[in-house]
Amino acid sequence: MALARWKRLARRTVHRNPWWRYVRDDVLLPSDRRGEYHFVHTPGSVMILPVREDGRLILVRQYRYLNDRDSIEFPAGGVKKGQGREEAARAELCEEAGCEAERLEVMGFFNPFNGVTDELCTVYRASGLRACAGQPDETEEFERLCCTP
Repeated sequence: MALARWKRLARRTVHRNPWWRYVRDDVLLPSDRRGEYHFVHTPGSVMILPVREDGRLILVRQYRYLNDRDSIEFPAGGVKKGQGREEAARAELCEEAGCEAERLEVMGFFNPFNGVTDELCTVYRASGLRACAGQPDETEEFERLCCTP
C-alpha cells in the first residue's frame, strides 16, 4: 500500500548562514488541509569509520556545546559548498583523526534527524591509514581514541 504524499505549495528561506538554511514550506496534507513544515536544509554530511591495520577503530572525543558535555564519535562533518562527499570525508578524517586513507569505501547513507533536516550523511570505511597534519577548525578540539570493535 502506498502511503499518502504531501504536496508542497510554496517554499521560503527563513534564515541562512554559512552552514545551513532554515526553510518553511506551505503544504497541502492528504486530508486537504493546509499546513506548514519547518526544516533545516544542508548540503549533506559525511561520517568516517577509520579502521587501523590491527582492526581497531579510531574515534574522537570532543566538546559539544548544545549538550554542554564531551561526546565520543566517529570523525564526521558537513559537506561544504562546492565540495564533493569524498573530498569532505578525506578532509574531516585528516582534521579530526589525524590520518589519511589509502582506501575510502562507501558503506551507506542515513538521515541523522529526518523530522528536522533533509541532510543525507554518507558513511565511509577508511583503511590503509597513515598520519597527516590536519588542523581542526577554530571551534573544535579533539582527543583521538582507539577502540576494539
